[in-house]
Amino acid sequence: MDYRQRLEQGHGAFAALLRAWHERNGWSHRVLPALAERLDLGRLHSSQLSNLRNRKLASPGPEVFLALGCCNQWLAQTPIPLAEIADQQELSDGIGAAPHALIDAAGLVLGAGELLEIFVGLRPLPPGFDLRISEAESPALSAALADLLAAGQPWRKCSGRVMAAYGVEKRQRRDKFAAVMAGLQDYNASELDLELPELLTALNALEINFPSVDKLLDRLRQPG
Repeated sequence: MDYRQRLEQGHGAFAALLRAWHERNGWSHRVLPALAERLDLGRLHSSQLSNLRNRKLASPGPEVFLALGCCNQWLAQTPIPLAEIADQQELSDGIGAAPHALIDAAGLVLGAGELLEIFVGLRPLPPGFDLRISEAESPALSAALADLLAAGQPWRKCSGRVMAAYGVEKRQRRDKFAAVMAGLQDYNASELDLELPELLTALNALEINFPSVDKLLDRLRQPG
């Protein structure tokens, strides 16, 4: 594996890590930037987190990793010193009373250096935080997703209801979604990775409820 492949794998792993971390804690993209600002841990913007999750930020500055690492170390304290942010009730509520910190298999709380190593492909993801989808499984996941959204009905009978629940407005993504639901195409791994949050929203709108993306993936990976 050359360095370009290693970097590509690292960027994908880091995107999966951020997505899983936010999903596991029920956070919006505003929580960690607000925490970093309140505790003076570094500058971090919600747009940077969004771009990292979608693999659109190839060269984040060192302050991004410093802020994320310091936030994680603060969150890993037992008990969490919520009194330090008690003056910001919205932030305190957003963090929650028992958030999940990023801790590796040896029990090490990940800091800035460890997060950078994940981003460049030098360190594996911590246990329980890998939501990556392989190319080999994406066709089966696409088919399982179509079955789940259609709830046993032929596409022509449920297409209006399902398309109304799919909140994406971009025409290209809507056309792809419709083709996957009709069984004419499959998502590739990166497409499905990008779509998962919107698909979770669509399923919940159809009252097919899943609490998080990782729970949805668990369901789609079940045989039959």
